[in-house]
This record gives sequence, C-alpha cells and structure tokens, in this order.
Amino acid sequence: MTPAASGEAPAVPHRLIGARVPLVDASLKVTGRAEYTDDLRRPNLLVGRILKSVHPHARIRKIDVTEARKVPGVAAVLTGDRYPRTFGVLPMTHDETALAVDRVRYIGEGVVAVAAVDEETCERAFARIRVEYEPLPVYDDPKVSRNPVAVKIHERALRDTNLQKEVFQHFGDLPGAWRAAAHSVRVSARYAGVTHAFTEPHAVLAEYSPDGRLTVWSATQVPHYLHRALSEVLDLPMHRIRVIKPEVGGGFGGKSDPFPHEIACAALAMETGRPVKIVFDRDDVFYTNHGRHPTWNTVGIAADALGRFTALDVEALLDGGAWSSFGTVTTYYNGVLAMGPYQFPNFRYHGARAYTNHPPSGAMRAHGGTNIRYSVEVAVDMLAEEMGWDPTELRLRNFLPPHSTTVNEFRITSNSVRQCLLAARERSGWREKFRALPYGQGIGIACGFYISGSNSPIHFTPKFPQCTVHLKVDMDGGVTVHCGAADIGQGSKTILAQVVGEVLGIPLDRIRIAAVDSDTAPIDIGSYSSRVTFMMGNAAKRAAEDLRRQLVQAASDLTGYARESLECGGDRIYVRHRPQVGVSFLEAVHRAMEHTGALHASGSYESAPMGGTFKGARAGTAPAYSFSAYAAEVEVDVETGFVRVRKVWAGFDCGRPLNPQSVEGQIEGSIHMGLGQLLSESLNYRGPRLMNPSLLDYKIVMPQDMPEVECLLVGEDDPEGPFGAKEAGEGPLIPVLPAVGNALYDALGVRFLDLPITPDKVLRALEEKERREGRLSKPAPPAVMPVPAGGTDHAPR
Repeated sequence: MTPAASGEAPAVPHRLIGARVPLVDASLKVTGRAEYTDDLRRPNLLVGRILKSVHPHARIRKIDVTEARKVPGVAAVLTGDRYPRTFGVLPMTHDETALAVDRVRYIGEGVVAVAAVDEETCERAFARIRVEYEPLPVYDDPKVSRNPVAVKIHERALRDTNLQKEVFQHFGDLPGAWRAAAHSVRVSARYAGVTHAFTEPHAVLAEYSPDGRLTVWSATQVPHYLHRALSEVLDLPMHRIRVIKPEVGGGFGGKSDPFPHEIACAALAMETGRPVKIVFDRDDVFYTNHGRHPTWNTVGIAADALGRFTALDVEALLDGGAWSSFGTVTTYYNGVLAMGPYQFPNFRYHGARAYTNHPPSGAMRAHGGTNIRYSVEVAVDMLAEEMGWDPTELRLRNFLPPHSTTVNEFRITSNSVRQCLLAARERSGWREKFRALPYGQGIGIACGFYISGSNSPIHFTPKFPQCTVHLKVDMDGGVTVHCGAADIGQGSKTILAQVVGEVLGIPLDRIRIAAVDSDTAPIDIGSYSSRVTFMMGNAAKRAAEDLRRQLVQAASDLTGYARESLECGGDRIYVRHRPQVGVSFLEAVHRAMEHTGALHASGSYESAPMGGTFKGARAGTAPAYSFSAYAAEVEVDVETGFVRVRKVWAGFDCGRPLNPQSVEGQIEGSIHMGLGQLLSESLNYRGPRLMNPSLLDYKIVMPQDMPEVECLLVGEDDPEGPFGAKEAGEGPLIPVLPAVGNALYDALGVRFLDLPITPDKVLRALEEKERREGRLSKPAPPAVMPVPAGGTDHAPR
C-alpha cells in the first residue's frame, strides 16, 4: 500500500538539502558547451592588447603613438590621459587607473592600449610606440618602505613613507599578562608571495552600441563592483552599462577586483564603435597578480600554569605591491583573524601594508587568515612542547565556546571546533603516532577559523541588502532564479537550485539559474569573503518562501483547506494530514497566475550590525564563522629533502553541509592549494623584477603529489545560516599549512618558518641541526598525553 493510499504523509522524493547533488552546470562543462568569455564572438570583433611598462618606477615624460595609429588594421590607440579617473575595489583607496597616468609603478603595468584586427597588428603597433621614461627610486622591500622615502609611490601613502595602511589595536592589559605568564613563546616567520594560478586567464569583451549602451562580458567574481568602476571611470550612468558574467574558470580571489584591462577594453569599444576583446597571456596574468601578500609576521602567545592562554601579541608587515586593492582589509585580517578559534583575554596587534614596486597583491583564498594562522598554530605547538603537553590537549583547553564573544567583540554563534579536533585526532590515530613514528615520519595538527561573509558591505549602508534573489515562474511551472552572485566554479548555482527546490518541494529540473546579467539580476556584491552560501542562500530561501506563500494560497483556494494545513513536496501541494488530497505544483502555479499573467517573488539578506565602536571594529565581523581542525601525516626523504604528505584528516565545521559532495570538493581543492603555498609555490623576485611569470616556472603541486584526504564534516546547524549552513570555500585551506608544518617538526625536530618549505631548505635545516646537536633525532614525547576520546559528539555527518 502506498503512503497516499494509507492516509500517511508521503515521503518527498526530492529532499535536496544535504543530498550529494551533482553541479547543475556539470554536463555543460564536461562536454565543452559551457561558454567562457573567450568563447564569445561578436560581429566585426577587434583584438585588444596592452603595452606594458618595462620600468618598475618611472615618470612618463612623453608617449608618442602617432606612427602606431598609422599601422593598417589599427582601429584605436589609447593612453592613460584619455580616462585618468582613479578607481579601486574599496571606495576609500582609489589609486588605480585604466592605463598609467604620469608614471608607472611596476614592471607590467599597462601604458598603452591598442585595438586592431588581430594580435599581430597590435604587436606591429607596439613596435612604433615611443615612450620616454624618467626612472624614479625603486622600492622593492616593504621594510624600507616603512621609512622616510625620497619619492612616494602614491601621494596618499602615510606620512613621508610608502605605507598604504597601518593598524594598531590593543585590548586588555597585554604587557601585564605577559609579565604574569608562566609560559610564553614567540614565532617570527616569512612567507613568499603566491598567486592564484586559475585555469582561465583574465578575459573581457566589450561592445558599445549605437544607442549609447555599453555591454561588457568579463571573467569576474564581482560583476557589481565592475559595473560601478566602469561607470565612474568612463563617466557613463550605470543604467547605460550592462555587465554580463559568463562561466569563470577559477577565481580564488584573483578576479575579485575591477581591473584596468576591463576598463581599457570598454574604452577601446567606445572609441571604435566596434566590439573589442582582451584575453591575457599567462605572463600578463602573473604581472596582474593580486595574489597573497609576501608577509613577515611575529606571533607571541602567553599562558598560565594551567595551560590557559592569557595573551596574543601579533605584528605583521605586508608587501602590498603597487596598488591598494583589498589591502586595507587584508591588513586588518592579518591581526584580527589570529584570534579564533581560541580565547585570548588580552590581545595586541600592529600591522602595516607597504606600497612597493612589485605587481599588486590583493585577495587570495582565505586572504589575511592563512599566513597568520601558520604562525599561530606553530606557536601553539611550541608552547605545548615547552609545557610538556600534547598539543591537542592544550588546544582543547583554550577553544572559544559556542555563542560567545571575543575580546575584540566578534560574535561567535555555532562553533564545533572541539568536535573537529576530536574527530581528526581519533581518525588519524594521533595517540599512537605522535612522537612515536620512525625518524623522517611525523604527524601534526592545527586548527583554523574563517568568516562566513563580511558583515560590512564595501559600498552600502548597513540597511542595504547584501544580496537579493528574484524568482520568476513560467506558465509551465519552470522557475527561473535571478541572482547577481558569481559562480566561479564553487557551485553556487547548484546551491541556489537546491535551496529553492527544497522550499518549494520541486525537482531540480524545474529550476533554471539565469546567468549573471546586470540588466536582469538584482544586486549582489560578489563572490569573495566566503559570503555566497550564507548570504545568497538566505536570500534565495526567503525568495522561495515568498513564492511558496503565493502557491499555498492558490492551493488553499483550490482545495478549500487552510493554508496552515498544506505542505509542499513531491512536486505537489497537499494536505498534511490527508496527503492524498492536494494539487500539483503546476495547478497551483496556474491558479496563482490568474488575472496577473505573471508570478514573481523576491528575497534579500542583510546581516545585523555587529562589532564594537573602536576604529576598525567591523573588520573581521561576520554573521557566522567556520571552524576546522586538520591532522596531517608526512614522510620526508632526508637524503633529498623531498616532503611527501601521506594523508590529511580534515575536520571541518560548515554547519549543515547543503551539498556534502561540493563541500568535500572544496576541502580537497583547498588542501591542494595550501600544500602548494607550503611546499613549492613562490613568486620569485630579483629586485623589482618577477622572474617566474609562467606555469612552467611557478611550481604547483602535481596531482600525483596529493595526499589521501579524509573529510570529516562535523558540527551543528548554525542558527542563522540557510538551513543551518556556513561557509566552506576558504576556511578549509587555512589549517593544512600549519598541520603539515607541525608534522615536519614531529618528523625531523626542525621548525620551518620560511615558506615555501622547498627541499633545499629542508636539507639546510637538517645540516644545521646536525652541526648544532651532533645528531639527527625526533623531539621527545610530551608528559601530558590525551586521554582516549569518549562519546559520539565528534562523529562526522
């Protein structure tokens, strides 16, 4: 007997939340049918190219493009004085221009843009361009940029230095806590700059139509910010500009700024009246950079005799390169994101970001949280060793509890970091392996935490929604979802479909996610700061609930039953206690459309105001935070210095995983990216010159070097997340670096504080240890070891 025949509520066949749903755009991508910017063609399309500076810092005395304009096939040649207005992703730090104006600030900065019939013609035009430069002092060391300088890279730099941003924060009595501490350690570390190395290079296509409208297709994470920048620089109202985001072949933060080449391409289209496309070569991508900042930091942690942390002292210096980009935010994050997941009653931070004549640094996956987390977690391990404690026990004693507030007024809601650590410790066999594996083998552990969307929108007042979702229902019951959130491969379109389908009780094949198009999509501020699942998910849920109310009312009219008694599920709307009574989803749609001919719904999300009243109080505040704890097992070839990461146990708290398959993919991808920064990736400079702007010389971890990964999704639903979800896009990267770094100490007895940890550094460290100690050996085991884990509160989902 079926549930309907028995009078019982039927099992809904399309319960989507928590299901392992393949990405809704997967078939288009694997068959090559998905359209990326470089796939697009327009009639009479021109090719755009940008002539780059060969000087790191110089005044532009003269640019002569007369002969270049005479080259057959050249349609336009632009210099910076045509569109000199500055822009940037943050409104308070506009210091970029579409093309260099008056001076260049790094090797690779765009100086002249050319539109022609093909690339070869652009190159012939480049050969006829004459640029006269007057070299200026070069600043390639951020430590020097902190001092008084002869010539400032930007006039807006602080005082008479090249500092772009400086942050001072102090909570509690740190000096007093330090003097009273029973134990304390300090760690000073250096981190090379790294870049995103996404598969798809930057690409943009622009077309200016005879009716005075500009359309721009771009591989961007932030369509709305690009829309704003185009309007500001080109002096066009936003309603005359249309921005479309095709598929994006990876971003990781590297496409989260409005870029000069996007504006230059649009300007070329306006000048020529013809569509223009610019696609970067790979070296152009490296020179554009906006990757993770080269960083020097020092972390001090103090504890009392009972192992409770009493103070955290952080100092950081960042090499920002030539422009501000997200630098103000990153400068704050390098301090404030050091706080979690531990309790520190006293905290002090001094951070500075310097302009240099390097390519600009910007936002890269978990920006501001990655480098500082390595130093913090290494310091925690060093403190545990000084105290004779197992490092997992010291961490368990100091975790922030759920529903608490940090000393700098971060509001913590759900928090399952304890369960993450217990799961990683148990699954990895920590008790049997720590300090007990043979020499050259080791196991390490580390924790992390990251924001689920920035609470503070960049451009809007707190009353403006950070995300809005519109739903439109067709006559045949198809639901089109319009949202400005950029899917950059992380699967946000699938999450949208799952959330809407779950609320309405309909299958995914009824749902279509419209491409991001500023003409039809409501405003969303972009895919960065791990905001999409939380903020877009909440907006989509509210939009679907709005639509459900309309459909339930229609079903109530058709069945005569009260709205409160009706349920959506199985592509029907039925009476909860008499499930055989109901109407199909399509019948409800048709009834709701009567006399209107259309069915629409809308939902939005804005986070509540939070944070303190001190300067920079909102930096790092978020409606929720993800938490994590990873264990990593390594093996080192002491003859070659080669490090092999054998396995990673990834305990991660993203609240309720809306799509576990996607979350696991994010964790595995994050581990790959983190291992690259830890073991091999580095932007190598000789003075101001980048020496390895190619994927042949920039050493990414190969697939065969990836460890086995066991994803442990633990935690409770977040009270404010959509269906209890939090972020899982950036937080999964953070703990893998220090987990492996701590494992290397367990294997070799050596701390590595200069990243990346390449084989030559490993061999040098072993040679120094042998000279210093006369032998190579593992560190001694701690006196305080963990008790066997009990209970099931750390069981993975």
